[in-house]
Amino acid sequence: MQLHFSPSMKRITISTTNGISDSYNSKVIARYQSHRSLFWTILLLAFLLPFIFIAAALITLEEVNTCSSLYCLARKLGPKVSWRTKDTSAHTKDIYTAIIQASKGSLPTGTKIPESFGDFVAELEKDRYDVTTSILKLKAMVELQQQKLQTAKLQAALYRHYASNSIPKGMHCLSLRLTAEYSSNARARQELPPPELARCLIDNSLHHLVLITDNVLAASVVLSSTVANSAQPQKIVFHVITDKKTYAAMHSWFALNSLAPAIVEVKGLHQFDWMTKDNIFVLEALEDHQGIRKFYHGDHTVGTDHIESPKMLASKLQARSPTYISILNHIRIYLPQLFPSLHKIVFLDDDVVVQQDLSGLWEIDLQGNVNGAVETCRGEDKNMSKRFKTYFNFFHPLIEATFDPEQCAWAYGMNIFDLQAWRQTNITNIYHYWQKENLKHNLTLWRFGTLPPSLIAFSGYIHSINPAWHMTGLGYYAKTNIQSVQKSAVIHYNGHAKPWLDIAIPELRPFWTKYVNYSSEFMRRCNIIES
Repeated sequence: MQLHFSPSMKRITISTTNGISDSYNSKVIARYQSHRSLFWTILLLAFLLPFIFIAAALITLEEVNTCSSLYCLARKLGPKVSWRTKDTSAHTKDIYTAIIQASKGSLPTGTKIPESFGDFVAELEKDRYDVTTSILKLKAMVELQQQKLQTAKLQAALYRHYASNSIPKGMHCLSLRLTAEYSSNARARQELPPPELARCLIDNSLHHLVLITDNVLAASVVLSSTVANSAQPQKIVFHVITDKKTYAAMHSWFALNSLAPAIVEVKGLHQFDWMTKDNIFVLEALEDHQGIRKFYHGDHTVGTDHIESPKMLASKLQARSPTYISILNHIRIYLPQLFPSLHKIVFLDDDVVVQQDLSGLWEIDLQGNVNGAVETCRGEDKNMSKRFKTYFNFFHPLIEATFDPEQCAWAYGMNIFDLQAWRQTNITNIYHYWQKENLKHNLTLWRFGTLPPSLIAFSGYIHSINPAWHMTGLGYYAKTNIQSVQKSAVIHYNGHAKPWLDIAIPELRPFWTKYVNYSSEFMRRCNIIES
């Protein structure tokens, strides 16, 4: 027998000795594996080895080798093993049941409540509470913290109220130093305006602006911002009215800090001969009435013990601001008598900043109306959605029977007054009448100072002007739109957060401080510095 191998090693031929050849075809095992099989093997190992390594590391780190059963190993490595899921669900159901039961119960009287979560954990480790007791403890802790938070908010509202009605030390110092300067410095006493310009005070071709205030610093910002943004400052005439105690300081400031070419007049209430007690009897009554003085100047916390809402408390406290009964605050109702020779004026509050030229206000046709004002019942803004029901007590039968709660309100603080048209009306007498009615009804018709009786008195005499002229609420709302503030001609810090106070809203204060004269020696001496 002979064996013959083919060159490719795939065929073997066997020949017998008798000459007969038998051929067997067979496949032999290759001496090497194909390259493709080797590639896929290596790829599979590369994919599996990292997972094997991580699993081994976890077993080592979590000491799985201490487990003595498959159940234990499954708990370590198999968070989704069916028996573990069932066990967790059972525990969760027990916890839910315990929470529901605890919500209906309370701790025994006198039980000590942990002050913090750390104290709770320490007690838990020490006393080993059951689930129900632990949840009751946590519930009591949450309620205690809620009580503390509510108390803190109420106290904050009270402190803000007192801060908003106080005079900062620096501003008090400024008034005193300017008053002393008036006594010792002839320049501080010079006539305002100079005699040669006195005729401008009654010149109706000029733009007359009226400011009534006892705040020197605030007045300086109103006037300087108006002049700085005026296209024609030479046409501006300011009439600043103040009380007797502030007159010397106010006069000193504007005598020593000229705003030329604008003209400034400073007058005290005591310099108006017609302003006697007989002529302003109602306003004198507001200041002298014993019940009113007790309400506005007494203990403001009386009657607030039952108020749990900080927002409501702040509203109640603000309604008791002493400025609401000040004659200086109510004197605006006498503008036609204060300026008998003038035809049209623009009235400004002392907590405004003028950011644009106001000459366009004198070009507005009031169409026979008396008061050009921005209405505050338009738009979605909560500050622009005020109607009569915001200010009046419509639970009182007199108010309910007389007024429409949905009647639109308007903003005081930047107003155009046609004094000629005003003199043809009964506005001032209507104002007096409703002030008497409110006194007669023990201040139950309204609580908010000058605006409510003015809403009544000017009803039917309002001409609505573009809201872009006057933006209000900068003393209330911390989330005021900054872009809207920048675009407004006059911005008004009505509210408790006046820009000269420490409680001012930081984002809105720079619009006011921009016009403060920090370079004045009086400002430096009184430590009024830019913050």
